Amino acid sequence: MKAVVYKKYGPPEVAKLMEVDKPVPKENELLVKVYATTVNRTDSGFRSAEYFISRFWSGLLRPKYTILGCEFAGVIEEIGRNVTTFKKGNKVFGYNDKTFGGHGEYLTISENDSITFLPNNLSFEEAAPMTEGSHYALNNIRASKIKKGQNALVYGASGAIGSAAVQLLKFFEVNVTAVCNTKNVELIKSLGADVVFDYQTQDFTKTETKFDFIFDAVGKTSFAKCKPLLTKKGIYISTELGKNAENIFFALFTPIFNGKKVLFPIPTINKEDVVFLKELAEKRMYKPVIERQYTLEQIIEAYKYVESGQKTGNVVIKIVD
Repeated sequence: MKAVVYKKYGPPEVAKLMEVDKPVPKENELLVKVYATTVNRTDSGFRSAEYFISRFWSGLLRPKYTILGCEFAGVIEEIGRNVTTFKKGNKVFGYNDKTFGGHGEYLTISENDSITFLPNNLSFEEAAPMTEGSHYALNNIRASKIKKGQNALVYGASGAIGSAAVQLLKFFEVNVTAVCNTKNVELIKSLGADVVFDYQTQDFTKTETKFDFIFDAVGKTSFAKCKPLLTKKGIYISTELGKNAENIFFALFTPIFNGKKVLFPIPTINKEDVVFLKELAEKRMYKPVIERQYTLEQIIEAYKYVESGQKTGNVVIKIVD
């Protein structure tokens, strides 16, 4: 089968398209023919190993799992003999940041992992980016414990994580203020944001609104900058470590005091989360934003665009026409 393989950490060019052996499913596994996948921050982070800590999961000196692609959508081609919840021919989508595999024509995954049936109103290309940005957003929203009717601000609302966060917060009936660039203001309004700041022409810190939760979905602001906008017990969460890893430091010490806090949740995802996202999609209450589509042959170009910091929503890789 064709797959994009990386045998060492580094820039996009370490990813090579080549022929590899087709995987064989174990007793409790599914063999999925991948129709569509994505290139995202998770794939880029593991490939570059820019944060050295990622190597404790992926391999200290070289990658243990050489085919990236944590998101996928496709059709089950084979099942292990102990599989009970899926059948050959089922259309599925899911997330796998343990062994990855989406950047190939086939992957294997346990039936008990983060995989479920394709939403009945989405194509493979639309379903492939359902999970990466949304599970980061969902984890942070849950950690904040924000409630119906409270106020949240999403900085970086047009990215994969931010655009998911806006939609999920609206599902939870939260008042959402979003911050994005000029070209995406109307898009973010269409996702349900109540107020949208264009950071290229407006200073969001001048708002008089106080927020119970501020979520920096791109890691480009700071607790110090956002602290005056928080309520007395408001929560600040960023997807990045911050300058000199300050968000880890703040997450350790601010919860000691009965005031404004920084949290740094460790993201997790399970089958129940994927089923939840599927149900939201079928109710038309969540749909991932897609900006660009590439082929496997264009994987380096896709990586470079994702890492440019300019993308809106998600970047999809179409494998089967």
